[in-house]
Amino acid sequence: QMKTNYDFISIGDTTIDAFIRLKEAHVYCDINREKCQICMKFADKIPYEDVWLVPAVGNSANAAVSAARLGLKTALVANIGNDAYGKDCLKTFKKEKVGTEFIKIHKGVKTNYHYVLWYEDDRTILIKHEKYAYSLPDVGNPKWLYLSSLGADADNLYPALENYLKKHASVKLSFQPGTYQIKLGKERLKYFYQRAEILIVNKEESQRILGVQEESIKNLLKGLHNLGPKIAVITDGPLGAYTLDSSTVLTTGGEKMWRMPIYPDPKPPYERTGAGDAFSSTFTAAIALGLPLTEALRWAPVNSMSVVQYVGAREGLLTRPQIEDYLKKAPPTYFPKEI
Repeated sequence: QMKTNYDFISIGDTTIDAFIRLKEAHVYCDINREKCQICMKFADKIPYEDVWLVPAVGNSANAAVSAARLGLKTALVANIGNDAYGKDCLKTFKKEKVGTEFIKIHKGVKTNYHYVLWYEDDRTILIKHEKYAYSLPDVGNPKWLYLSSLGADADNLYPALENYLKKHASVKLSFQPGTYQIKLGKERLKYFYQRAEILIVNKEESQRILGVQEESIKNLLKGLHNLGPKIAVITDGPLGAYTLDSSTVLTTGGEKMWRMPIYPDPKPPYERTGAGDAFSSTFTAAIALGLPLTEALRWAPVNSMSVVQYVGAREGLLTRPQIEDYLKKAPPTYFPKEI
């Protein structure tokens, strides 16, 4: 049988997210917002407002759905258990037109299941990655591979993936490293940073990858770019996103850095899960669709804005006509500026 030639194949874990909406909790912060703590009464019964089950999510799964909605022919490489939750994930991917032939079903293992403690407009996630025997299926020759969060047991997947990318020089790589991948360190995953067409992280992740306390976005972008990717992108929440693009070096005689503001929220964010994934996947999908970098920078925040208006990482993901419609209504300042 003929292999489907995909535009975009996403590699990473998928999970079920159970959103538990808390009302009786307190958040304690010191000056450093990164060190805030959520507190509840110990050894007590704590009422919650509601619970939502959102199947088929996770960085790479969200990216696959996002790219499919934007019109790319998309598939996902992932692992699930042969349980009801695994079936829910497959059903969701099929409905979203994401190819499922590279999703491996493991007998006697559960599908990943995370608890999301949702309080006010932010969340704390209890995660557990099931132990899967990871392997790389024959994915053919897609135009783009999108690599993101994998469990701690995925070690043997990296050499296989490196091998594959060395043999398929035409396949472009977009890398949005997950928690474990950042923990593995930039030396261990050196090849992927080097090989990436696009590397996308948030500001804290860029500091962790580079092992620095640096606050200057320009220096952080340069640090990431020195690892080898052609385009380095740093997102910084409400402050917008920044990118250093060296694919323009030959034409301009130097690298270009851009800052992109966020798309104005129609109303305050409802729930923030998936905003980063929406940005990364939309940016990559726009480049994969052949748009210039400055236009990809305008697309990506629109999807982030939309995702935070809904529960979970998937529901608010937009189609291409919807994004283009928002761009028509964007304020005149909604453009990337060179920095």
